[in-house]
Amino acid sequence: MVVRKLRRAGGADAAPVTAAVVAAAVAVTGLGGCTGAVDARPPAGAVVTAGGPVGDAGGRGGDGAGRGRGAEALRAAADALARAGTSKARTSMEMTTGGTRLTVHGEGGYDFRARRGRVQVLLPEDGGRPQRRITQVFTPGALYMKNRGAGVPADKWVRVDTATLADGNLVTGGATDPAAAAELLRAARRVAFVGSARLGGVRVAHYRGTTDIAAAAKTASPQVRGALAAAAKGFATDAVAFDAYLDDEGRLRKVRHRFRVTNGGREVGVASTTELYDFGTPVGVELPPRRDIYAGRIEG
Repeated sequence: MVVRKLRRAGGADAAPVTAAVVAAAVAVTGLGGCTGAVDARPPAGAVVTAGGPVGDAGGRGGDGAGRGRGAEALRAAADALARAGTSKARTSMEMTTGGTRLTVHGEGGYDFRARRGRVQVLLPEDGGRPQRRITQVFTPGALYMKNRGAGVPADKWVRVDTATLADGNLVTGGATDPAAAAELLRAARRVAFVGSARLGGVRVAHYRGTTDIAAAAKTASPQVRGALAAAAKGFATDAVAFDAYLDDEGRLRKVRHRFRVTNGGREVGVASTTELYDFGTPVGVELPPRRDIYAGRIEG
């Protein structure tokens, strides 16, 4: 997947705000391009107990959701999450360059009916600076960030309009919105059933394939459509490789999207992983009051 340079939208909610989250980990700003590539290894944390790639976009799986048509189950995963309501969430954004791997971890909860979530993102050490936690609140069309740094007071929030970002905030925020991660699968294609696995003691069906950003944007839920439409315009090619795990109720338990990013002639591997668990857990997400949103100059 190749992405054009992130464009500025002006003001405190411009693209460099979220680009700086990734920049803090790997010093990558204004992504120059990324190429999707399939990773032959199952994501960490999954134990495949039955396998052998099976099928195509309609391949039959093993047990649970795997018995149905794989691509259809993946395309309906976002709807299954909405029926489930809420869950806890873990995110990670792994970046590899020059033999060095750095990871931005996040943990929180998400309400898939309201399309709102709250995640604490932990940035790795950056030079002499210690680890730093940034609070992110996901809402339809906007991302709010607290303790963002770069001249923003620690008690203030920065608001990012995700539709102004060339990647729709799929990568540059350091954590992919869990709803967007699921909605991307609405255009799943070339799906192979890898095998049955267990995640956190739960039986899941493991699928591998690619999805298409532009096609997903057309069929996505209205709350997520704007961000995916922006990503579809910003990326030169729309194919995204993924590994996804569905439980017996068709709910997405884990998904990993993979990118190859080039910036100034340097190639960086980026893998965004979202893990969902403890469905039905109460999740309360409040928007920051207007008086707490920073409107001043951001230094980087």
